[in-house]
Amino acid sequence: MSHKLGLAGGVMSLVVALMLSGCASGPKASSDEKIQQALALDTTTSVGRYVLGPTDVVSVSVWRNPELSITAPVRPDGMISVPLIGDVKASSKTPELLASDIKGGLARYIREPQVSVVVNSMGSHEFSDRVRVTGAVRSPVSVPHRAGMTVIDLFLSAGAANEFASLNDAMLYRLLGDEVVAIPVRLEDILERGDIKTNYAMRPGDILSIPERKF
Repeated sequence: MSHKLGLAGGVMSLVVALMLSGCASGPKASSDEKIQQALALDTTTSVGRYVLGPTDVVSVSVWRNPELSITAPVRPDGMISVPLIGDVKASSKTPELLASDIKGGLARYIREPQVSVVVNSMGSHEFSDRVRVTGAVRSPVSVPHRAGMTVIDLFLSAGAANEFASLNDAMLYRLLGDEVVAIPVRLEDILERGDIKTNYAMRPGDILSIPERKF
């Protein structure tokens, strides 16, 4: 299974775990060790290499052979159709590996083909590359992740807190392998005192949850 597909499944597991945690007595932070491991993860992108999947659109360029150059979507079966060689599996491959496979197929027909693959549309990352905020906010949202996005950026995108929010009890939920790590976020300290120690950088798939006060 590709890294990307694993991430998509992991995001769904994270959402389910968060729903279950909402039924518990209250948010509980993970161990300091797990929190530090989760915070050490790369926050610039969800995968080290882009892995193709259905609904992605790729451009295949064959140098000095424009008639063989195409733009095509990755079909639900994971294939694309390439002139001369027919269907080629694209799903679960990096663009570089797909280019290598196409080059190998074309080598039977033309001498030393030079092939490049560019991703025009990254539709298959639509959900796994998002971040979400839930709970006591004015407008819970799910938005695309951007490098450099922080807890406060996501919080403000949800219209900030409603009147019932317990800001210093917020939790950032992040996948660490197959485990969901709960990271305390002190939003009131950030907003009222300028203490930005917990204004963490967001990672694709993260969920920020803000509970209501206990009356």
